[in-house]
Amino acid sequence: MFELNVVSNTPLGAMTDMDTVAETFLTQIGYIPKGYDPKTDARSVRESVPYRLFMDFFVRNTSKIWTVDELAALMRTTKPTIYRHINKLKSMDILESADTEFDGQMRKGYRIRYGDLRKAWSFTEANVNMAMENYRKTVEHFQKLADEEARDRV
Repeated sequence: MFELNVVSNTPLGAMTDMDTVAETFLTQIGYIPKGYDPKTDARSVRESVPYRLFMDFFVRNTSKIWTVDELAALMRTTKPTIYRHINKLKSMDILESADTEFDGQMRKGYRIRYGDLRKAWSFTEANVNMAMENYRKTVEHFQKLADEEARDRV
């Protein structure tokens, strides 16, 4: 299922700190909830699992395919926690899965789609456009039903 927050926003092009841009952007799209309070020993959003997962592993290492076991071990957290955040990114169509070797075995891994956030985002935009078109069709149908009901009352 595709899921993304869409809010009115100003492009962040004037910001020069990548972490500030990332934190703002990830909050805007709903990956990191507004007012997020990490339930761990993290003292800030930037120390939190979802932020570090996205930035330290997926953005700063775009060519590497990461397994859940590997991410959980490196981040000192549980596999369910990693899966929860991976699933959020997958629901936005930002991540792709691929087979990779881990501990001598082939495992399913994840990375930013095509190893490029711009290319990954084009999939997200396509999903938004499709969702908006479907909303438009629903609104048109809804209005048609409302018009028919109004005519029948007269």
